[in-house]
Amino acid sequence: MKKKRIRQYLSFSCLCFLLLLIMFFPWRIWVTLQNELRLLEGGECYVNIASPFSIYVKADKDGVLTLNGVPVSTQESKLNLRSPLQFSAESLGSVNLEFRLFGVIPLHQLTVNVLPVKKFIPGGHSIGIKLHSEGVLVVGHHAVQTGNQAISPAKEAGIEIGDVILAIEGKKLQDANEVAEIIMAESGKKVLKFQIQRGENVFTVDVEPKICQETKRPRVGLYVRDTAAGVGTLTFYDPKTRIYGALGHVITDVDTNQPINVRDGEIVKANIVNIKTAQRGYPGEKTGVFQEGDDLLGSIEKNCQFGIFGRLTKIEPVQGNINEAMPMALMSQVKPGPAQILTVLEGTTIECFDIEIERVYRQTRPSDKGMIIRITDERLLEATGGIVQGMSGSPIIQDGYLVGAVTHVFVNDPTRGYGIYLEWMVRESGLLDSNI
Repeated sequence: MKKKRIRQYLSFSCLCFLLLLIMFFPWRIWVTLQNELRLLEGGECYVNIASPFSIYVKADKDGVLTLNGVPVSTQESKLNLRSPLQFSAESLGSVNLEFRLFGVIPLHQLTVNVLPVKKFIPGGHSIGIKLHSEGVLVVGHHAVQTGNQAISPAKEAGIEIGDVILAIEGKKLQDANEVAEIIMAESGKKVLKFQIQRGENVFTVDVEPKICQETKRPRVGLYVRDTAAGVGTLTFYDPKTRIYGALGHVITDVDTNQPINVRDGEIVKANIVNIKTAQRGYPGEKTGVFQEGDDLLGSIEKNCQFGIFGRLTKIEPVQGNINEAMPMALMSQVKPGPAQILTVLEGTTIECFDIEIERVYRQTRPSDKGMIIRITDERLLEATGGIVQGMSGSPIIQDGYLVGAVTHVFVNDPTRGYGIYLEWMVRESGLLDSNI
């Protein structure tokens, strides 16, 4: 009987110990700390693990980082987890940290990259965007009337909406009009070879043109387009290199919703002449008139998930303090709370409006939806109803830092939407590369 009670007591004690271990074990070191942490030189980051345990940390090099005011080195040091961990960047470079419980049990490995402080001129300018695609984009099929039947030879051959025609009979395409010209020039051939790009795949399709009963010309039954145009907002530019970023999201074709592969393009100044107010279920829109050759001009060299990028060839200073370079915030520095955006409501005047950053996502990889924002400025809400098309790229400023850009609107609640971290846009622009 006595032995049974001892066993029960030991079992109960073990159970209590396991429960306490589960409750206080530093699980949050896996949840809170990802595999990589980025800090600006001289910057800090706090991580709250909230555990009564102590852990040991060791680095693969000295002099890059301090933890709780103590330099992290190749010699193992002890850390108390009752208080938040304070990471402080001391010098540029990369350091690998290894955390161990009781100095024995491996817990986590973390790479800390200390980046140089970067300053950029915030945008807010309304820009007209003109894109020329690589090849020509298939946006539709049409039937060619041949007498007894009406068919689309290209559709029959397997060419789909959203495909890009790179070449016909080995002749590269740079203009939509060239499609009809090449088909006519090669009318002596029964079958024409179309070089097609679909996603990442490039392949050849044999298409047999048909003589149109109405025009008496060979046709393949396609609608194609090689250009796109619209209005957006400049996010930032580097005063030294004049490299810029805008929009914060990819430009897609209006009919196919496919990303446009850019051959070349340009941005120009846009004069906002009208705003269609957003309503629940109906996104609003800025209407702008392009002002070519005015005081803003730049090339478009990249169209990707994080926006459009290129180099400004002409930019006139904007009046006021928004023309001053502003430090970029890393993702870890952005927090929920009040912020501002820069955008244009009328003409070309850039104005500042209040917003609230409602939620931030600690992303392990770049994405164009890093935070949820809400428009709180009454004048902006009255004028636009919230976030509207053409506002994409409007820079987000918090505590004197350039932190991100507006990207998407919630259609069912246009007062709210997504923003992208500026860190991802700057990285995509190449401005974080050491040789720039």
